[in-house]
Amino acid sequence: MKTKRLITASSSRFAAQLFNIITVVVLMISLTALLLGKLLASHKIGFLPFILSLPPVMIWLGASIFVYASIAHHPNPRTVHYNKWAGYRYYGVMGSLVVFGQPIYGLLGGWVGLMLVLGLAVTIIVPWALFDIYKAAREPWADMTIEVAIYE
Repeated sequence: MKTKRLITASSSRFAAQLFNIITVVVLMISLTALLLGKLLASHKIGFLPFILSLPPVMIWLGASIFVYASIAHHPNPRTVHYNKWAGYRYYGVMGSLVVFGQPIYGLLGGWVGLMLVLGLAVTIIVPWALFDIYKAAREPWADMTIEVAIYE
């Protein structure tokens, strides 16, 4: 048996913006934690900025896979498009930082290297993500009716 379901325009728009919104929030939390950790750290606990800034990014790296996968099969192709490019940006930058982050951190050392590595991620991802959030908000979204198979 098939039934019809309504997917509202606001739901499609929010799904298109969700990955970018969470990514911006997580990167800002991580950057804030890094700066706060640097202010609070003494010479005896110099690893504190690293300890404070890394967990939000790592938790979102794992959780983002589920968010990405859940939006990847959305019936609205524009929603899928925004999600796809948000994922390309985030996973591309984070994957590049795995390769290039360690040499940068090793070259500069300490919190300066960590600040540069995280700063690169924020500088590359956040402006594009904010622009995509803005573009998705300005785009004309329409309600969709889809047929869903119900198995009893």
